[in-house]
Amino acid sequence: MPPARHFSHGCYLIQGMMAHGMEDYVFAKHKKLNGYELGLYAIFDGHAGRDVAKYLQSHLFENILNEPDFWKNPVHAVKKACKATDEEILENIADSRGGSTAVAAILINGVKLLVFNVGDSRAISCKNGVAKQLTEDHEPEKERDLVESRGGFVLNRPGSVPRVDGILAMTRAFGDGNLKDHITAEPDVMIRKIDEDTEFIILASDGLWKVMANQEACDCIKDIEDAKNAAKKLVKEAKSQGSYDDISCIVVKF
Repeated sequence: MPPARHFSHGCYLIQGMMAHGMEDYVFAKHKKLNGYELGLYAIFDGHAGRDVAKYLQSHLFENILNEPDFWKNPVHAVKKACKATDEEILENIADSRGGSTAVAAILINGVKLLVFNVGDSRAISCKNGVAKQLTEDHEPEKERDLVESRGGFVLNRPGSVPRVDGILAMTRAFGDGNLKDHITAEPDVMIRKIDEDTEFIILASDGLWKVMANQEACDCIKDIEDAKNAAKKLVKEAKSQGSYDDISCIVVKF
C-alpha cells in the first residue's frame, strides 16, 4: 500500500421540517487496527422512526471489521456483514415498518477507500475541483426490474415520487420487514484509490442531494480548509435551497 496520507473529518446534521422527529444518525471515527489508520464514516437515514438507524450506528462497522476475511476480501466481507446486520435488525427490532438507508466509507491510511451504500444517501469525491459520484442512488424507477423480480411493484402517484409497493421511496434498505420480500439490504461496494489530486469526499443523506447537484456541493466548499466548517456550510446551504428533510453530512479532507 502507498505511504499514508493525512486526513481529517468533520460532520454536521440538522433536523428537518417534516412531521416526524429527527431520524438521522452520523458515525465518524478514527481507529488504529492491525497497524492501519482507519477512518470510519457513515450516514444512516432512518424512516418510520430511528430504531434501525440507531442500531446500524452501534453495530454495522463492528460487524464488518469482525468478518474474518475483511482484509483479504473486503467487498465480500461488507456484503456478508450487511446481510447479517439486516437479519439482526429484523429479529431484534419489532417495528416491521422501520428502516434505514446507509452510505458508509472505510478509509485506510488515507490512500484506499472502501465505500458502500444501501438506499438513496450518497458519497462523492472531489478531484482537481471536479465532482465524481462514488455511489448510485437506489431509487424505485432505476431498479424497477429488481422490485418486480421479487414480486413487488413500483407505484408513482401524482404529486409523489415512485415508491415500492406505493410505500417506500427506495429499493434497498435495512429493516422494513413488511417490504423485505420486495426490497434488499445488499449494498453496492466499491474500492477507490485516493491519489494526490483528491481534495475531499462528501457523504450525505438525501436531504442534501434533493436540492444540490454533485458539482454544486464540491464548489460550495472548495475553498474551506476545515472539514467541520465545510460540512456545516453544505448543510446550511441545502436548507437555504429549500430542503425540508433531515440533512446529515460528513466531509473528509485530505
